[in-house]
Amino acid sequence: MRVALVDDEPPALRRLQMAIDKAEGAEVVGQATNGADALALIRRGGIDVVLLDIRMPGLSGLELARAIDPAQAPAFIFVTAFSRFAADAFELAAVDYLLKPVEFDRLHEALERARLRLQSRVANSRIAELEGVVAALRAGDARPAAPAEPGFAEEIWAPDRGDRVRIPVSHIDWIEAERDYVRIHSRGRSFLVRKPIRTLQSELDPADFVRVHRGALVRRDRIVRLARRPGGPAAVVLQSGAEVPVARRQAAQVRKVVGTRGA
Repeated sequence: MRVALVDDEPPALRRLQMAIDKAEGAEVVGQATNGADALALIRRGGIDVVLLDIRMPGLSGLELARAIDPAQAPAFIFVTAFSRFAADAFELAAVDYLLKPVEFDRLHEALERARLRLQSRVANSRIAELEGVVAALRAGDARPAAPAEPGFAEEIWAPDRGDRVRIPVSHIDWIEAERDYVRIHSRGRSFLVRKPIRTLQSELDPADFVRVHRGALVRRDRIVRLARRPGGPAAVVLQSGAEVPVARRQAAQVRKVVGTRGA
């Protein structure tokens, strides 16, 4: 993975560089010490993951993430001394939120989650692409089925390389917010749909989906376990292997879903 480092403190940049040097399959391809330079660096392309601070001269890390087109955005991992911005970061679909001084093992875990997210943004194979085309063709020929629960969506149509693909709600693993868009993860692929997550949540059966933080909905029957991570937020692990962070305010509800007790 091609990684960019963004921090206005040279010691922090050096520590991040050391951590990336020890990470398998990752390399630093650029650095910036302020938001404006980082924005120009990202917009030039060729970057998969950005490690960035919150407080910087000019654009803050959050403002920088908001300035990037969600359809073209790299995976963001925030590395900061401030814990109070975590909710805002996850609302921007951050992969992770790490507190300084960052532990190398935690950063390597975050990079692995970023790798999984990036893999889900492209087709796993030509077979997956053909399955989407076939599903769309079949949907066009089939008679519409009567909804089991009036008012709740049973399918979502999403753009896919100039086409429109039908995604059955039962095939969705999880959904993440990207400002005015949502990214729908389904069977190893992801689709960007122009719709706020609050609007989409109101269209889905709450018996099927749980909101794990302000920026993510997870299908209940895809949850395998609730993982507790030292120094960071808990996360639900899905059948696909994806890990989605859980906000503290949602933890009790998520524990009910996975059938656990305790803090």
